[in-house]
Amino acid sequence: MGTSAKFAATVLLPIVLAACAGSDEGRSITYTDDRGVSNQPFPNNYKGDIVSFMRTYLNNPVGVRNAVMAEPIQRVVGGRLRYVSCLRFSPRDSDGNYAEPRERAILYVDGRLDRIIENASEPCAGAVYAPFPDLEKMAR
Repeated sequence: MGTSAKFAATVLLPIVLAACAGSDEGRSITYTDDRGVSNQPFPNNYKGDIVSFMRTYLNNPVGVRNAVMAEPIQRVVGGRLRYVSCLRFSPRDSDGNYAEPRERAILYVDGRLDRIIENASEPCAGAVYAPFPDLEKMAR
């Protein structure tokens, strides 16, 4: 590769990468393809999906306490109508102690678990919780 080709690649590469990065501005990263449909299907397997996800999300999924969950309801999140299920639990720390209860929101797109929102105070406002013993029975 000649000097002028290297120079052109050095100058053009950042511009091309910036154009790619800028094209999705304002779009959140999700695990599923968002078709932009406002009429979302109900997530029928939400309990099993949450347990499977939390088994990998938590550093130590064994010994979760005080697990409660609100069934999925439709809420506007990020300007789009989504099913949201709220979850509150006390995980076990690496030293064996229990942390303060955590509240998380689980978002669904096209009936599938899409992502977890760690700051869930807004999407979970007014959520009606019920015991969720499946989360307390998790194993590695």
